[in-house]
Amino acid sequence: MKIKFVDEKIQTSLEETRSNLLHWVETTPEEKKQICLGIEDVTCIEEHIHVIDESLEKIKVGTFGICKICHEAVESQLLQMDYTAAVCLGHFSDEELRQLENELELSQVIQRGLLPREVPSIEGMNIAAFSRPAQIVGGDYFDFIDFKDGAHGFVMADVSGHGVSAGMFMSSLQTAFHTLIPDADSPISVLERINRLYIHNINFTTFVTTFLGKYDPQTHTLSYANAGHNSAYLYRMATNEEIWLRPTGPAIGLMERFNVYTEDVVMESGDILLLYTDGITEASNHQGMLWGEDRLANIIRGNVELSAEQIIQKILKALNQYTGGNPFVDDVTLVISKMTQQNSVLPN
Repeated sequence: MKIKFVDEKIQTSLEETRSNLLHWVETTPEEKKQICLGIEDVTCIEEHIHVIDESLEKIKVGTFGICKICHEAVESQLLQMDYTAAVCLGHFSDEELRQLENELELSQVIQRGLLPREVPSIEGMNIAAFSRPAQIVGGDYFDFIDFKDGAHGFVMADVSGHGVSAGMFMSSLQTAFHTLIPDADSPISVLERINRLYIHNINFTTFVTTFLGKYDPQTHTLSYANAGHNSAYLYRMATNEEIWLRPTGPAIGLMERFNVYTEDVVMESGDILLLYTDGITEASNHQGMLWGEDRLANIIRGNVELSAEQIIQKILKALNQYTGGNPFVDDVTLVISKMTQQNSVLPN
């Protein structure tokens, strides 16, 4: 009876994930799809759905969760972490067991919930942030977490969906970042690890877009990976240039093949970096017209002399006027980092 209960729980989760993916493919505008998919295309989601369908078929015929070596039941905890598990623990190698123990330990840490966040004090950088959920519990997330080498991490994430389920996923994600980033050397290793944790986990039936940046205060270099998130905006004071930091990979939990890479930009005196979620750019007026990226960029270009906090207030005021003061239908989050002084780059 215990195995049957687990099968039913997994079946429900897989059917929900499948339904969410199909709904997203069928209803999401092409421009939005391209952002979330990064360098991939929709066939990668079809591959993910195919993996789900294979597991659902095994459940249907009664072969799900059966070890392919000894034909005994695969442990239920293992199946809930990875519904594609094909062998029981008795046939894991020593290395596989060590890796599983690490994954189990991380999963238990993730379940313990939220950690506090605050705007850090970084020399030569003025930072401000704002976040407002559309409902009591939101699916937006931002954070500041230092990497293993002391470089400063900037996280911006947006869980697909709203309300309690999105908020629970966000809480789990927050703890995962706090656990992984302090031991990591690069944004890529963090995002790859999180995708592995979530892609086959039955407790998570949606996906999340993420921008993860690593700022080195000695070289003033921002190394970032954009996993299907909105393009971050970088304004260059010296040249009056705009740079959009486009996606470098797909959203987490969206597809089996997770290929993401990093790009580097050097931050200079007066530069302004904006991270945000789509609740801002997709806010609409009474005619249903979206606010868009251009209006957001125009406010920054027109207020470069202001502090990060003052620019945020300008954005919120303009957004409120545009929407006619109506409540936001999506979570709204933004973080602005402004370089306040020119420091010489230190040699490596």
